[in-house]
Amino acid sequence: MASISIDKIKAKKPKDLLFDTFIIFFCLFIFFVVAYPIFFIVIASISDPTFVSTGQVLFLPKGFSLFGYEQIFADTRVWIGYRNTLFYALFGTFINLLFTLPAAYVLSRQEFRARRFLMFFFIFTMFFNGGLIPTYMLMRDLSLVDTPWVFIFNPLTVNVFNLIITRTFFENNIPHEMFEAATMDGCSHFKFFSTIVLPLSKAVTAVIGLYYLVGHWNNFFTGLIYIRDYNLQPLQIVLRDILLSNQVFAEGAGSGGTGGGYAQRYADQVKYGVIIVSSLPVLVLYPFIQKYFEKGVLIGSVKG
Repeated sequence: MASISIDKIKAKKPKDLLFDTFIIFFCLFIFFVVAYPIFFIVIASISDPTFVSTGQVLFLPKGFSLFGYEQIFADTRVWIGYRNTLFYALFGTFINLLFTLPAAYVLSRQEFRARRFLMFFFIFTMFFNGGLIPTYMLMRDLSLVDTPWVFIFNPLTVNVFNLIITRTFFENNIPHEMFEAATMDGCSHFKFFSTIVLPLSKAVTAVIGLYYLVGHWNNFFTGLIYIRDYNLQPLQIVLRDILLSNQVFAEGAGSGGTGGGYAQRYADQVKYGVIIVSSLPVLVLYPFIQKYFEKGVLIGSVKG
């Protein structure tokens, strides 16, 4: 295999080799631009803040210190926030898929005469909505305020954009002849959807599932508006409060001598630690569904 690759390289013209070399270095440059900020946050979170603030930390950590992580994980609110966010993200994503996939399948069936009429109302919500105050009043009347269910059952339970992607996938990738053949064997719509459509839709399910999961994981606005009980707050609200309290403490104590200087010195390290703590679970999860994501991210963009 190596000899074949070498022969292919030798057979190329100098202009082609120059172009390939340019593309390789250009892609490496783009990768560096995208990846370096994440890498810098990681090494800055475990480096001495003095070296970070003076610009001495570029590619390797200096003055190894875990003070920021110790401050974050010493707060019991972080573990409560993790527990809440894991529940909201996992169970919420399950509910999202439970509503989105069947709705997309029904709207993709040409024999369903009301699909265009119903799709109009779905798309209408993408341009117009009731606003914050009517939505809050609705959540209050449904007794969802200050309950964990407000993260699960809310106006974003079905994302219309994800619904359109899934419906387009079903229309273009599930042949109508397949359903006709299944009905000849006595297969109903429900059985056809559960036993044939879903196994063939792993790519689109992984894509919209990731979209829903990241949305739940990063959701802080719902907790900020609808939740008063701190034991129900998601991780993003907890980390936000830790970040703000740490900043206020550092600035307030900054003129109080060495104690204030010490707090102010490590304030940035706590900030970098908060970024890592809030982003790491999603970054760890992504490689496991990458193969589905790469296949399904452009689903519905090309027909034929």
